[in-house]
Amino acid sequence: MLQEFRDKIISFLKSRLFVLGVILFILFCILTHRLFVLQIIKGESYLDNFTLKIEREKTIKSTRGTIFDRNGRVLAEDKLAYSVTIEDNYDSGSRKNMELNDTIRRLIGILEQHGDRLNSDFNIILDSDNRYAFALSGRRQLRFLADIYGHISTDDLLEKERSATAKDVIDYLCSSKKFGIGSYREAEDGSLDFIPEEGYSKEDILKLITVRYNLNLNSFQKYIATTVATNVNEGTVAEIMENKDNLQGVDIAEDTIRSYIDDPSFSHILGYTGRISEEELTELNQEGETASEISQYELNDVVGKAGIEQVMERRLQGRKGRQTIFVDNLGRVTETGDRTDPIAGNNLYLTIDSDLQKAIYQILEQKIAGVVISKIRDIKRSTLSNETKSSDIIISIDDVYFALFDNNFINMRHLASDQAGVHEKQVYQAYLTRLETVLDRLGDTILNGQVPYKDESREMQTYETYIVTMLQSDEVNVFDRTKVDPANEVYINWKAGEVSLQDYLREAISEGWIDTSRIQSNDDYLDSDEIFSALRDYSLSALREDSGFAKKIYQYLIQDEGITGVQICHIPYEQGKLVDSGNALGDLDSGNKSAYRFMLDRIRNLDITPADLALDPCTGSCVVTDVNTGEVLACVSYPSYDNHRFANNVDAEYYASLRNNKALPLFNYATQQKTAPGSTFKPVSSTAGLEEHVLGQWEEIDCVGHFDKIGNPEPKCWVYPHSTHGNLNIIGAIQNSCNFFFYEVGFRLSLDNGRYDSDKGVSRLSTYADLYGLSEKSGIEITESEPEVSSQDAVRSAIGQANHNYTTVGLARYCTTVANQGVCYKLSLLDKCTDSNGNLLEDFTPEVRNNVQIASTSWYSIHEGMRQAVEHYGAFEDFPITAGGKTGTAQESESRPNHALFIGYAPFNKPEISIATRIAYGYTSSNAAEVSRDVFKYYFKLEDKDDILTGTATLPDSAAIGD
Repeated sequence: MLQEFRDKIISFLKSRLFVLGVILFILFCILTHRLFVLQIIKGESYLDNFTLKIEREKTIKSTRGTIFDRNGRVLAEDKLAYSVTIEDNYDSGSRKNMELNDTIRRLIGILEQHGDRLNSDFNIILDSDNRYAFALSGRRQLRFLADIYGHISTDDLLEKERSATAKDVIDYLCSSKKFGIGSYREAEDGSLDFIPEEGYSKEDILKLITVRYNLNLNSFQKYIATTVATNVNEGTVAEIMENKDNLQGVDIAEDTIRSYIDDPSFSHILGYTGRISEEELTELNQEGETASEISQYELNDVVGKAGIEQVMERRLQGRKGRQTIFVDNLGRVTETGDRTDPIAGNNLYLTIDSDLQKAIYQILEQKIAGVVISKIRDIKRSTLSNETKSSDIIISIDDVYFALFDNNFINMRHLASDQAGVHEKQVYQAYLTRLETVLDRLGDTILNGQVPYKDESREMQTYETYIVTMLQSDEVNVFDRTKVDPANEVYINWKAGEVSLQDYLREAISEGWIDTSRIQSNDDYLDSDEIFSALRDYSLSALREDSGFAKKIYQYLIQDEGITGVQICHIPYEQGKLVDSGNALGDLDSGNKSAYRFMLDRIRNLDITPADLALDPCTGSCVVTDVNTGEVLACVSYPSYDNHRFANNVDAEYYASLRNNKALPLFNYATQQKTAPGSTFKPVSSTAGLEEHVLGQWEEIDCVGHFDKIGNPEPKCWVYPHSTHGNLNIIGAIQNSCNFFFYEVGFRLSLDNGRYDSDKGVSRLSTYADLYGLSEKSGIEITESEPEVSSQDAVRSAIGQANHNYTTVGLARYCTTVANQGVCYKLSLLDKCTDSNGNLLEDFTPEVRNNVQIASTSWYSIHEGMRQAVEHYGAFEDFPITAGGKTGTAQESESRPNHALFIGYAPFNKPEISIATRIAYGYTSSNAAEVSRDVFKYYFKLEDKDDILTGTATLPDSAAIGD
């Protein structure tokens, strides 16, 4: 009873309080209404006097630390700049999207009028077919989709969201549920009719979505400005400030941007900065809590995304300041309060010699271009046979012409544009004519063709294969390859070329491998013939818009001379890629120079680089270390990229172009590429043979060419069958790189009571590989691939083949250990860290990983063999200083040239530096030796640098080395 009475009392009081509150609210409204009416009569604004005082905390950005090279030269620093920002201070309602989008559209117009551009960091771009495409893939794409659809975890994605295409995402974001991008018409009743995407080009839609999406990321932080353009010029600043009253929410902010040394050779080392992601925000703040630091990262912060910028993020990132401010109901600052000044980030000094780094990049590019030129022939097509050696593979001029299309140096979309030049239009018209002919033939082949695939022409085989591949691709996903039964008879016959494309596609339909929902426009029932016709029409329509298929058309146009070399040579000039400063085009048009010679000149002058062509070879790497400290003086990967285009905000379109470059400029060939070391591994095998006492220091082994102790197939020495090396001791074996000698070493290491046990030999070799640091990453701070010490075939492992795989930086550590006679360092790119005033905070002297304790006689044999090897190489003929080194040639594919490698050190008697060089698919190790020789010349000032760094291709100048 008592409880019931108490509940009634509380209920009564609550009801009375509620009524009282309503009465007070009504009285307040009456009073303020009278005041409002009075002020209108007086011509005053009610809101001018009725203001709110809202306390906010404003972040004061700190300066990121500067990165220097070993000599104090700036490699990365913050610079003052102006940025354009926008706040979402628009009233909610049916007109918000329309008004906000209109402001953004006008803002974009101002930026572009003055030559500035938006930060284009949205992860959807327009591909070469003018279709929306993701700029990400795999896990990162799923994370992006989760952000789009508002999920914390990718596990929360619905199946429809998980499988969404780029176009699906664009349609979703343009819809009235999200950003309402399209046309608006006011109805008679005052409401707005909305048509998504109407009135906007695809480019304009992407620009608007980029701004709206970034604004949306800050939607939970009212009054927080979003940066939409950085480092804008004074014209943009002036016009925006002049029109601020008509650009609601838009403002100019004093900002800093990250600026990098203007040289591509540093991009893989330095990396770049960018706006923090949700994952990075969580991770960095958790790290801060673990380290008992204040979790200071916020969603608008800029952090290191790659390279040293990422690895040393916490040292480089300063501590933000804070300013208490008070704003009115319109977001205007009315007064300020307490302030905490920001603290600048710490400075980093690298071990890199910036002059050496830049020089090596040029030396690599010059040499790789020279190798390419030396292999180009004025023929229509290069052919490979079973007898063709890797060193004899040639490049036809037609291969070069096609590479310009295939690697997107020629912009195929521009060929069809209104701005196309005379030769572009000629080439495009030839393409259209050929396209219609090919599509007619393919349409007939799909419907009526009975010719087995193997009996078709090579051209038709290319097109038919492309159709199947396209239908099975993730982008199209009409033909579900996961449903294919490998035991299906038609499938087996298709793989053998015994059935026609028509037969194969009909079988795919009957077996349910084709997703009919993707090729029909309605839900009507279709019989198998109707499905087949729909699949044919869908395929032909898709091919017409497919840039990959267009490249196939151009390939055969070039081969059949439907377009000429002269026309192709003109296109890069008409597209603005090249500038004719010396009347080279005049010589071409007059016939004084053939298209073949013209193209060779462009490659020779590096107007068109190996990376532009992406023909073999097009990549290389070189690492130079200080022998006595383990510091890395240069770590060069070719080709590279412009990290300015990634700094502050990633240029998504530029990023996509790099991903589509077949030379893979984003890949660090110095720290990530792994290949067999070839004969550069032989000093390890020498150490194992001598220290395990299966080989005497002066013992001779008779090279007879073929090694017959392990059965077929018999491994052979590289000089066989033309010659043999005869009797050699270990010094001579290293000098001559005798495979037979080291086969015998690998064999002896494998003997167990007279029985050959490959596993035992592999185990003993791996022990010595580990001593030289080859079993682990080198210690370098940036991303590095794990090495692979061979686990099979001891005999072939002893010459650096089998399944050995090492990075260039791993080989550099190994060579450093050889050069300094046994000190194996954990290599480092870092020298020291100081505060902004120059006070030393941390010293990064490389650690010693281990010491190689072997007999002095073993060291003598290895060093002397490497000295005599260098004297034996044509690349080092008459070289003014004595050096030690070893070349290596590693085969990866019978259809591509071999990898070229060299490790070495100089001067021989008192080593200062060691070097490891690799040219992937570089034909012969003499090319890597020549690069290393030129690096020695530059470092030791043995030749004028202008004679080394010519800016033009450097042709091979020594005989190919067999090893």
